[in-house]
Amino acid sequence: MASNRLAPEAPSADHFPQDLPGSLTDTATFAPGAFAPEGPGPYGVADDAPGEWNPTEESVRSVRGRHRVGKQRGALARSGTVLGVGVIAAVGAGGMATAEDKPPVPISMPDIGALATDVTGALPDAESLPGIGPLLGSSDEASDAATAAAPLSSAGITTEDGRGTDAGEALRSRILQQADTQQEAGERDARDAAEHTALAQAEKTATTEQKAAVADAKAERAEAARKAAAAKAKREAEARAKAEAARLAELAKSYLLPVTSYTLTASFGQAGDRWAADHTGQDFAAPTGTPVKAVHSGTITQAGWAGSYGYRIVLTLDDGTELWFCHLSSMVKTGGKVSTGEVIGRVGATGNVTGPHLHLEVRPGGGGPVDPMPWLRARGLNV
Repeated sequence: MASNRLAPEAPSADHFPQDLPGSLTDTATFAPGAFAPEGPGPYGVADDAPGEWNPTEESVRSVRGRHRVGKQRGALARSGTVLGVGVIAAVGAGGMATAEDKPPVPISMPDIGALATDVTGALPDAESLPGIGPLLGSSDEASDAATAAAPLSSAGITTEDGRGTDAGEALRSRILQQADTQQEAGERDARDAAEHTALAQAEKTATTEQKAAVADAKAERAEAARKAAAAKAKREAEARAKAEAARLAELAKSYLLPVTSYTLTASFGQAGDRWAADHTGQDFAAPTGTPVKAVHSGTITQAGWAGSYGYRIVLTLDDGTELWFCHLSSMVKTGGKVSTGEVIGRVGATGNVTGPHLHLEVRPGGGGPVDPMPWLRARGLNV
C-alpha cells in the first residue's frame, strides 16, 4: 500500500556546505558515495524509510515566492527567454487571441544557483530551435515583414518583448501591431485602387476628348472642303458666264435686231380681239417707212401678200429656222441670199393692224411659232 508521507524539502543553496570539494558539476562530487548525509535529515532518508513515496497535492505545492526566479542578467537571461518563448509559442498555437483578458502566467523553477550557469551553457541558441527562430526575428524590418504576413493568432514575439513584458501583454501588443500594419496595408491598397480608378477615368476622359477633337477636326475639314467646293463652283460658274458672254458677243456680231428704234407693244401669247388666236409673235412699233433689216444671213424663200399679215417676207436661215417679217409697207428684197443687217423691207400698217409696226415671228425648222424674245436674247441681242 502506498504511503502518504510528506515529501522532503528540496535542498537550497544555504544547506550545501561551503567547503565541498570541486564544483557542482564535478562528476567526482556527485559520484556514488561522494556526498551522502548520514541518518535522517534534510539531505537523506532514514534507513527505515518506506520503499515507495506517493506525493500528494499538499506535499508537492511550492512555497509562494520561494522558488520564483527573479530577473537575472547574464547567464539566466537566455534560458529564461527560451522558456518564455516556448510559453508564448504554446499560447499562440492554442489560439489565445484574447491574451489581454487572461491573468499573467507565473513561471517558476527551482533555485539551483550556479548549476544554471552550466546548464544554460549547454543549451542551444534560441534562434536555432525549430519554430522559435522566426518568432524572435533577426531585425526590426524582418520582424515587421513576418508580423504583417502572419495571421493574428500566430504573431511573433521578439526577445525584448519576452524579456521586458508579460507574455500575454506582449502577444496583445504584437496582435495590435500586426492589426495596425494590416490596416495600413489595406488603406494603401485602397489608395492604390482609388489612384487606379482615377487614372482609368482620366484616360477615358482623355479618349473621349480626343475623339471629340477628331470629330471636330473632321467637321472643320468637311466645312473647309465644302467652302472650297462652293468657291470652285462659283469660279467655274463665273468662268462659264464669261465664256458665254464672249460667245454671245461674238455671235451678236452676226445677229442684229430687225429695227433700230422701236417700242415693244403686243407680246407673244397675248390674247386680243384683233387675231383669231393668241398673239403668235412680237410687235415692234415704229414709224411707217422705218428700214427693216435681216436679223441673220439667210435666203428669202417667200415674199408677198399674206392676208391678215399684210406684206410678208420669209427669211430661212441655214439651220432651217424661218423668220417672218409682216405688215410691211414695201418689200426691198423678195428673193435670194441676204447678209446680216441688209435692208429687206420697210415698216408699214398693211393687213390686220391698228397702227404701223413690224410683226416678227420665229418658227424653228419651219414649224410652229415660239417666243421671239428669248430666241433673240440667246443670240446676244439685248431686247
